[in-house]
Amino acid sequence: MESQRAFGRSFSFEFFPPKTPDGVTNLARARARLAALGPDFVSVTFGAGGSTREGTLETVRACRADGLVVAPHLSCIGSTRENIDELLTTYHAEGVTRIVALRGDLPSGMGRAGEFRYANELVAYIRETTGDRFTLEVAAYPEFHPQAPSAQADLENFKRKVEAGANGAITQYFYNPDAYLRFVESCERLGLALPIVPGVMPITNHSQLARFSDMCGAEIPRWIRKRLEGFGDDRDAICAFGHDVTVELCQRLLEAGAPGLHVYTMNRAEPTLALWDALGLSRA
Repeated sequence: MESQRAFGRSFSFEFFPPKTPDGVTNLARARARLAALGPDFVSVTFGAGGSTREGTLETVRACRADGLVVAPHLSCIGSTRENIDELLTTYHAEGVTRIVALRGDLPSGMGRAGEFRYANELVAYIRETTGDRFTLEVAAYPEFHPQAPSAQADLENFKRKVEAGANGAITQYFYNPDAYLRFVESCERLGLALPIVPGVMPITNHSQLARFSDMCGAEIPRWIRKRLEGFGDDRDAICAFGHDVTVELCQRLLEAGAPGLHVYTMNRAEPTLALWDALGLSRA
């Protein structure tokens, strides 16, 4: 973990494109409150196959208008080189200098992956066509990707993304800090020199967290699941417990040398603001 300390610290947040007028209003409020924390950048998720691409661009523009550095997600599955070229040109014109390059998921009903099958191919293509115009973040999976045949295979896939030209990595969220620490140590043994920022998901809703975790392969430790189940519908108790769990996780990660935090905000400000204050992190 000592190599991670050399990169300094980067703090960032993730938003998703809202789908309703109320969602747009709620995100604007959350964005304004979180901007006060002075994040290094914010990322904006991206729907494969065009499902939320326009929403991504609109959200990117709104974030830029608020003075935030924005890193839009760009997933390659189901895309063509023409699609990717168009988006890269648009983002460059919008002043975007940072991109989160992902494989993404194949949209329902789409039979083929498109011209790119893996994220390392997307990273290599962006480097080939745009040089160093963009800082590229890629995904990392401390508990390994749910579709990977083994942890070793997933680690080798991550290595391919780094060698293709990634500048940094953001992990899937997790609640077992040892999984992150061991993943970083494995990367160091392979000579992979880049910041690997842990992704953090505040716990505010048990059923939602369980659903997301089942979809993405993130493990919720049994003791956390049982405590959450015991609270039933007591949302205040869930939020208080979840806050304590997340704060303790982040404290351990930062003390161990993690190069920052990337918070999955779910377009809400309060959990992240509470986390920030509990960690004693400075505000802009």
